[in-house]
Amino acid sequence: MFNSFGNLLKITSFGESHGPGIGMVVDGFPAEIEIDLSYIQAELDRRKPGQSRITTQRRESDEFEILSGIFEGKSTGAPIAILIRNLDAKSKDYSHIKDSYRPSHADFTYQEKYGNRDYRGGGRSSARITAGWVAAGALAKQLIQARGIKCTAYVSQVGNLRLEKTYQELDLSRTESNEVRCPDEVTAKEMFSLIDETRKSGDTIGGLVTGVIQGVPVGLGEPLFGKISAELGRAMLSINAVKGFELGSGFEGTKMKGSEHNDEFENVAGEIKAKTNNSGGIQGGITNGEDIYFNVAFKPVATIMKDQASVDKEGKEVVVKGKGRHDPCVVPRAVPIVEAMSALVIADFYLLAQTNILRG
Repeated sequence: MFNSFGNLLKITSFGESHGPGIGMVVDGFPAEIEIDLSYIQAELDRRKPGQSRITTQRRESDEFEILSGIFEGKSTGAPIAILIRNLDAKSKDYSHIKDSYRPSHADFTYQEKYGNRDYRGGGRSSARITAGWVAAGALAKQLIQARGIKCTAYVSQVGNLRLEKTYQELDLSRTESNEVRCPDEVTAKEMFSLIDETRKSGDTIGGLVTGVIQGVPVGLGEPLFGKISAELGRAMLSINAVKGFELGSGFEGTKMKGSEHNDEFENVAGEIKAKTNNSGGIQGGITNGEDIYFNVAFKPVATIMKDQASVDKEGKEVVVKGKGRHDPCVVPRAVPIVEAMSALVIADFYLLAQTNILRG
C-alpha cells in the first residue's frame, strides 16, 4: 500500500539497494502515447552515480528493461513495468554496521518497526530506489510535454551558499552545463568547490533544489484533500533526505503583509492573469495558470567519513566508522528526482481533470 503513489496514474516501487534489481510499475498510463526509450535512459543517466568526484563512486549503468506496457514504440494501456538491475553493489562495505545503528539513518527505526533490516546500503530505505522513480517520471514527462507542460529543476543552494537570482532571471537550459546543476556558472563553480572541500574533510553538506513547472492549465487540483499543492509536498517529502518544502513565496511570505503578498488580477487581452505570483501558481489547492515554483530542502547526507558515537541493537555503546561510497552532497543528483516526481503529480492531476470532463 505505502509503496505506491498517485491516483489515476499510480506508481508502485520495488527492490532494495543491494538486491538483484530495483524498479517501478506504472499503472493507469494512457494507451497510444508515443514513448521515446532513449529519453528515459537519458533521464536515468542524469541521476545515476559516479558522474563526478562530488558524487558517490558506485558504478551503475542504470540501463533499464521494459517488461510490459510498451509495444512498437507506444504505450498499450497495460501496466508499464520497468526493471533496473543492480550491478555494482559492494555489500561487504556495510558488514561493520550489521548490528549497529548509523546516526540519522533509518537503521534504528526499520529495526524497531519490522524486527529486522537490510543493512546493505540501507536496503529499501536507500536513495538507490529513486532510480525507478526517475524512469517513471520520464514517462510522465513525455505525456505532459506533448500538452505543453514542462517540469524543470536546478540547485539553488549548497550549505550557506545561495543563488540570489529568481528562476525568471536564469537560463534554465544551462542547468546541465556543470556537475552541480546550477544554471549560474559563477555560483556553480563556488558550489562545486564547497562540496569538494566538504568531501575532502570527510563530511557532507545539504542544500536546496528549486522546481519550476510551466505551461500548467487553470483548474488542476481537487479540494479539499486533493489539493495539488499538498500532493506536490507529499511527493517531495517522500524523496530521501528531504526535510522541507515551500511553495511560491514560502517561508519568506510570512514576513510580508497581505497588501504586499496578494496576487492582484488583471485582464490581459481577454485573459485573466495574476500581476504577481507569490502564490506559486496554486490558489485554493487549484492551479491558476501561472508558473508553479517551489523549493525542496535536502539535509546533509547522513553517512560521513568520520567516527560517530552510537549504539548497537543490544544497546551497547559503539563507534560507527564511515565506510563505503556516498555522496558528499545529494542535491546535484536530486534534480532529476524532483523533476520526475513533479511530472508524476502533474500528469496524474491532468488525467484526473480529463476524466472529470468526460464525466461532466
